[in-house]
Amino acid sequence: MQQLHATTTYIQENTGGFVPEFGIILGTGLGALVKDVEVQYALSYADIPHFPVSTVESHSGKLILGLLAGRKVVVMQGRFHYYEGYTMEQVVFPVRVMKLLGVRQLIVSNAAGGLNPSFSTSDLMVLTDHINLLPTNPLIGQNLDELGPRFPDMSEVYDEHLVREAMVVAEDNGILLQEGVYVSVPGPMLETKAEYRYLRTIGADAVGMSTVPEVIAARHMDMPVFAISVITDMCTPDRIKKVALSDILKAAALAEPRMTLLIRELIKRI
Repeated sequence: MQQLHATTTYIQENTGGFVPEFGIILGTGLGALVKDVEVQYALSYADIPHFPVSTVESHSGKLILGLLAGRKVVVMQGRFHYYEGYTMEQVVFPVRVMKLLGVRQLIVSNAAGGLNPSFSTSDLMVLTDHINLLPTNPLIGQNLDELGPRFPDMSEVYDEHLVREAMVVAEDNGILLQEGVYVSVPGPMLETKAEYRYLRTIGADAVGMSTVPEVIAARHMDMPVFAISVITDMCTPDRIKKVALSDILKAAALAEPRMTLLIRELIKRI
């Protein structure tokens, strides 16, 4: 808590006491939303006390504060992953800081592999639930009572009102928006064919290596969450092929304008 308060104070002192309404986490290859933000402050992760530093090639590592669709936002241009060697506490540290800064709702994006055979590459999928296959989670250990209860309820992880509003935005703008369950795995390697079959069998529609820790931390703090995946490759038996980061970034870039529009219009409505 001391570190969280110290980091929050630093950000407040360096942004004129800026109080954001929305927190936004941008996933792999999905940083272009920042172009739509009227940037008022940009802080490098490396300069923020106790903040981890992004090590993934496509994550720029900046905290952006400004206006999106006329609403005050704080945007993580680059996130942290368990596979980078960070603890879960470090992975979710920025989400907890967002809460202390005044954020009331969290929006999360990610790049994911498609397990549902009805999906296609570059589809958007709104998360309606998730499965956590990471080896630990950010609530293990002593509970931070200042943030939330020891045993937070997770029966309604993703806010139904936000999901419904997103579906309306998608329909109004001619955007195909899939719905589904996201499963989070440790990574950093992609899955084997047998693992893909297993993940589909247990009920997942998309697979990735992020999002769930941040969402758990947000719900612990009673923060409503909206999350969206960009399907960057298909992992069904008939469509599995070898992929590189460049392929994932290319697929994400195709979907990025639709995702950006969806988030911008969603923020306008809520």
